[in-house]
Amino acid sequence: MAYPLEPDPDQLKELGESAVRLIADFTRGLPDAPASNMEPGLEVAARYRGPVPEQGESDVARLMEEIATASAVGADTAGPGYLAYIPGGGLYSAAIADFLACGFNRFVNVWEIAPAFAQIEATVIRWLADLFDLPETAGGILTSGGSMANFSAIVTARRTKLPEDFGAGTLYVSEQTHASVAKSAVLAGFPRANIRAVATTLDLRIDLDALTSLIREDRRSGKRPFLLVANAGTTNTGAVDPISDLAALARTEDLWLHVDGAYGGFFQLTERGRTKFDGIAAADSITLDPHKGMFLPYGTGCLLVRDRVRLREAHHVQAEYLQDLAPEAEIPNFTEYSPELSRDFRGLRVWLPIKLHGLGAFRDALNEKLDLTRYLYEGLRDTPGFELPWEPELTVVAFRQGERAEGDQRRLLERINASKRVFLSSTTIAGRFILRACVVSHRTHRDRIEEALGIIRAAALAAG
Repeated sequence: MAYPLEPDPDQLKELGESAVRLIADFTRGLPDAPASNMEPGLEVAARYRGPVPEQGESDVARLMEEIATASAVGADTAGPGYLAYIPGGGLYSAAIADFLACGFNRFVNVWEIAPAFAQIEATVIRWLADLFDLPETAGGILTSGGSMANFSAIVTARRTKLPEDFGAGTLYVSEQTHASVAKSAVLAGFPRANIRAVATTLDLRIDLDALTSLIREDRRSGKRPFLLVANAGTTNTGAVDPISDLAALARTEDLWLHVDGAYGGFFQLTERGRTKFDGIAAADSITLDPHKGMFLPYGTGCLLVRDRVRLREAHHVQAEYLQDLAPEAEIPNFTEYSPELSRDFRGLRVWLPIKLHGLGAFRDALNEKLDLTRYLYEGLRDTPGFELPWEPELTVVAFRQGERAEGDQRRLLERINASKRVFLSSTTIAGRFILRACVVSHRTHRDRIEEALGIIRAAALAAG
């Protein structure tokens, strides 16, 4: 009897080699591929609609061609010209790790089922905790991204600092804090009015005086301040809040200090980043996105918590159907620290690249991105007609074409992106339309930033 779901060794090899060839060809072509190919997106997407097939497709090459066609539309987030939002990159070594993890298909959320793989994930978390000088009591979880990490951080802070009736709990963010924090707070049960967006100073860092006044005003009105979020690199401009000062205020006011380092956190690897993040070791929790600053595939986030017991208390409930499995010992049962029971083995896609390349390779790459950002910033600053309201702290360059109207700024962005060599994004700050370039991809080097500078200048010149 044939079992089509169990390919024989030759079929396994053919499928695997076809996939590797496809990715090798894709990666080889990235330098010359368009940074974006939006126009035919819906037309191409329509080809992938239709009824479910009853019989399987035997032509592997044709299936791979279908996948390649699908990959060719949209924004090329893996390429060197992708400078929009917060780029990732997708290390090939991490893709291999995912292939292995999916092939072995071991369950790591309860350690006894796959003790060595669970230890690999625990080791990764310890490596990341050590990066921020967190104590031995620290622990954490690998998540699907910063949004889920922020959610678990808020739930943990709520469980630690507030009673079961937590409706009066208030949390404090800056006007520049990522929207996932507010979304997480709402999902965690807090009224929107309890999410206090604090004004920023001219450099877009949280205003300490305004924050202090608001906390004390809330206490007088019967609210229960419990959580303060500091930014280790905002999405809009890369601004870094005064973390050390916020840590001191959190101690004084008995607040949980959470640092959102989803974008910027891994610059802690560099001397420049460590200096900017002074005080981060005092955080109660830190959100990181390895799929940003470590260039890993999307779907790789992390939450670190100073006291892992607090994380477990906030997430663990007893399940009788797991009673046959060993309790937590030297290795965590990660399901007891997370909203998730079933999920993929994320640790290998962090562990393998670090073991293969070494931490120094990541440090060097991040230092290169800081240098490239400075080059782009200075090039635009020295070009007549551009306004650069904020000097970059990390790797975001925010700029405008003088005092032109918003429509003109939008058309400038369209002309830049029409080059298909770079892809930038925009934001709005204090009611003003701002263009932004973010340099994070491990594939972006000096040649592409020089080209980007030329494209931006030419697009502005065409506007007259």
